[in-house]
Amino acid sequence: MSPHDEDFTRPLLLGYVRRDLLVTDGQVGELERQMTKFAQKEGFSMGFTYVEKPGTQPAAFEALFESVKRYEVTAVVLPSLLHFAVLGASHDIRDSFERATGARVLVLDSP
Repeated sequence: MSPHDEDFTRPLLLGYVRRDLLVTDGQVGELERQMTKFAQKEGFSMGFTYVEKPGTQPAAFEALFESVKRYEVTAVVLPSLLHFAVLGASHDIRDSFERATGARVLVLDSP
């Protein structure tokens, strides 16, 4: 499914990835493909994936937070909770993010 084939009847899912946790730039694209498949399987329409680049943190996290609030997004997806460790303990950030935005944090590597 290309970004132009979005199903606007499904809730929007946004992604978040920390580039410094990946070995190659190609892994970002692969994670975006995995997130799109995950979104389809879980009944979402995959939106933008915010990529946190070294030296710019927490700019992408802040942009994600603002987008979730602005567009009333109900869920975001991460490759793993380690990707939320940019601001501290990942479980604390997850809980704080969910309380502040009302959006669930979903994880690709969840069983």
